[in-house]
Amino acid sequence: MRASLIQLGVDPAEPVDARRARAAALVREQRGSDLVVLPELWTVGAFAYESFAPGAEPLDGPTATAMAQAARDAGVWLHAGSIVERTAPADAPAADGSPLYNTSLVFSPSGERAAAYRKIHRFGFDKGEAVLMDAGTEPVTVRLPEITAGLATCYDLRFPELFRALVDEGAQLFVVPAGWPARRREHWTLLARARALENQSYVLACGTAGTHAGVEQAGHSIVVDPWGEVLAEAGAGEEVLTVDLDPDRVAAIREDFPALKDRVLRS
Repeated sequence: MRASLIQLGVDPAEPVDARRARAAALVREQRGSDLVVLPELWTVGAFAYESFAPGAEPLDGPTATAMAQAARDAGVWLHAGSIVERTAPADAPAADGSPLYNTSLVFSPSGERAAAYRKIHRFGFDKGEAVLMDAGTEPVTVRLPEITAGLATCYDLRFPELFRALVDEGAQLFVVPAGWPARRREHWTLLARARALENQSYVLACGTAGTHAGVEQAGHSIVVDPWGEVLAEAGAGEEVLTVDLDPDRVAAIREDFPALKDRVLRS
């Protein structure tokens, strides 16, 4: 199974329509991969809070439309990163007070939406995303042809109970789009490895390059195997990271070192 992580650069000077077109072109260039991943909130910038409401879209909005077409053109499963989801009708005012969500979208190679995940853990400590967006409530998995993927987003990476719940739903691989700040890059790599190791699952963590509202992004997208070993890691700039994964390795490691069978505390 071949996975490609597109560590997209987010430049506030680039019009969002141009970035959508550029992201779609990058997805199309990954023909031959099985799974392609984009970062969190790449249309608006994860820290550009003032852009959340005006940049919000419905689940069938312009980003979803462009990404569905790109997935179909490339013939890939596409985790399109996340958007600011707007739940109000399309003709409602942008600032009408209706809930906003940080929502990840997954498309099949035919361009059908296969999953949507509303981020459960919102970052900000009573400001920013934590007050501007509502929280999701349900873990989400999606069955790919060779493996079951569990969906998480950025700050979720700090909450291991979510990943345990995804394992209980059959996840063998976690896809984690993010807009992670450079000043906490060591946390990013450490947590990605921890979530892989403790759950004996692959982790595909895809970050952004550039600067969002003055916050430098970590980049360093990373792929970790079920033994906790780093298979590939990007640098800080815009980059496409492509890695071949062995879906059978998850079952082999879980059988050879069956730590998950010894769990005692469960929800």
